[in-house]
Amino acid sequence: MSVKASQSENKLKLKAEREIRKWEKQKKGSDKKTYFAYLVFIITLIYATDEIASQIGMLMKSEIASDLFAKHGDSSVGMLDLVSALAIPFQAVGLLYRPLADRWGRKKFLIINTFGMSFSLLLIFLSNNLALYFIGACFIQFFVPHDMHVVYIMESSPAKHRARVYSTIKFFANMGVMLVPLLRRWLISAAGDSYGWRMVYFIPAIVGLVVSFIALLGAKETPSFVESRLNYLRMTDEEKLALKNSKKAESKQGGLIPAFKFALGHKQLRWLYVVSALANVGFYASINYEPVLTYGYEDSGILSSGDAVITALVLFPIGSAIAQVVMGFISDWKGRKTAAIITAFNCLVGFLGFSLGAKNGLNPSVAGFLCGVFVGSYYSINDVLIMMIGESAPTNLRSSAISAQYIVTAIGYGISLGVGTLCAIKLGNGLIGTATLCMLVPGFVSALVVLFKNVGETKGIDMDTVTGAEWD
Repeated sequence: MSVKASQSENKLKLKAEREIRKWEKQKKGSDKKTYFAYLVFIITLIYATDEIASQIGMLMKSEIASDLFAKHGDSSVGMLDLVSALAIPFQAVGLLYRPLADRWGRKKFLIINTFGMSFSLLLIFLSNNLALYFIGACFIQFFVPHDMHVVYIMESSPAKHRARVYSTIKFFANMGVMLVPLLRRWLISAAGDSYGWRMVYFIPAIVGLVVSFIALLGAKETPSFVESRLNYLRMTDEEKLALKNSKKAESKQGGLIPAFKFALGHKQLRWLYVVSALANVGFYASINYEPVLTYGYEDSGILSSGDAVITALVLFPIGSAIAQVVMGFISDWKGRKTAAIITAFNCLVGFLGFSLGAKNGLNPSVAGFLCGVFVGSYYSINDVLIMMIGESAPTNLRSSAISAQYIVTAIGYGISLGVGTLCAIKLGNGLIGTATLCMLVPGFVSALVVLFKNVGETKGIDMDTVTGAEWD
């Protein structure tokens, strides 16, 4: 070996030793209770930003649709859905970006995603035309599905309390969504529909930008990623070379294609992907609850639809947050599969309650609470599935496996958006509720049958040692 080659090898060894010391120091710091409390606080704020970015457009859908598509009248919601559907391909671009977290670490992407979501909200606030609104919507579609904060929760929480910690954080994040209807009531009445709805985007945008900076300063890598990285650094050169040359998907450090191949090769993940696609055939219902409320109260003729809907949406986050906490406690108590079936039942009850209630002049606060139960339960089912996928995948492919799920979930999305948007445009806004229910019920029933028949329980799994082959 030449002197130059020997020097280069020594530099690599010294670099690896420095990195090992860095990760070991961070690992000790992550064990402190004060740090976990700080992390929960930061993740809650980030989750609130994510929930607001996900929900804000739907909570003001009628105003946005009326402003941007005034000349289309009763078909305005359908036209806005069409524009939103055109932004969905940016989720596909995000699928290629998300798996990088398995290779480069969770923290970088936690910060990038939080900043990106906040910037997207700020962009829509600044929009004065449909084109700029569309660009903001595309950015939201790119950053929101990444959910790096979810991976943080899963990899940083004790196994026996994982779902409870997750659902409690999400409870408070959903309470943050209450800010939207409150701001809507204040700002739209003060500034008018055409400008007020844009102002509602401003405050969560600023909060998110500040939180991304705080996370940059204080957040550490997750224990699972640190352990995975330390195991790799401690390998011999021969072991690293063998890993690099391996053609097995499970040996890869992230990547959408390796994760998808891995999932197809293992029963548990393969069927969880199928369940995800089926469960999201009812997706259209989850993005159109505000129009269902608006046109339901309008049809009832009992209450002013505008005032009734604003009152209802103030209670919406409370119903949503409670539904998600229920999922977390049942999930850790009775298991993920039991939580899924109870949550699906709550979802359907909530939908029927708020949609029929609005048409019959139900008290808006009660209707809003039931609407929150519906939406919170709907997304909780997806949360259960994401948690099971994360608990069924090894650390080096976990973020990638969750990302690869969207490849098959897109089938459910596509069916739901295609049929739902067509119904909204052809039949009018008033029949959106009926159309969505006709997709929601068969999607849930088929998903739950497949889940109970083909998927194994993941409650209490050790996320540092799981290989994905345990259920084969």
